[in-house]
Amino acid sequence: MNNEIYYTSSVVVTDANTALALGSGDLQVFATPAMVALMENAAMLAAATLLDEGETSVGAQIAVCHNRPTGIGHKVSATATLTARDGRKLSFSVVAHDEDGVIGEGTHTRYIVGRERFMAKVK
Repeated sequence: MNNEIYYTSSVVVTDANTALALGSGDLQVFATPAMVALMENAAMLAAATLLDEGETSVGAQIAVCHNRPTGIGHKVSATATLTARDGRKLSFSVVAHDEDGVIGEGTHTRYIVGRERFMAKVK
């Protein structure tokens, strides 16, 4: 598949997105849930280029490895690259990095859905 559809989202590590603050660990380093959210955000914004009016995309699956810690004050960026499209199913490669290199990587699946129809299912 042509890798022309991608997006990069970035954030600076603060007290608010550390493992200690998010409850995923007890150290003041960039939390895995924060990395996952950044990866999903990049994929959501990449997917937005494919949507018709009234549509959005929702995350369905993510599989990542968080390989290296990043401390407070450092910038983390995540890039999502579309690797396949099968109808409404979108597959992405996701990679997070800081100033020193890759800190995490994996795959993410999203689906294109109609906003109203999807929200009608929420109780």
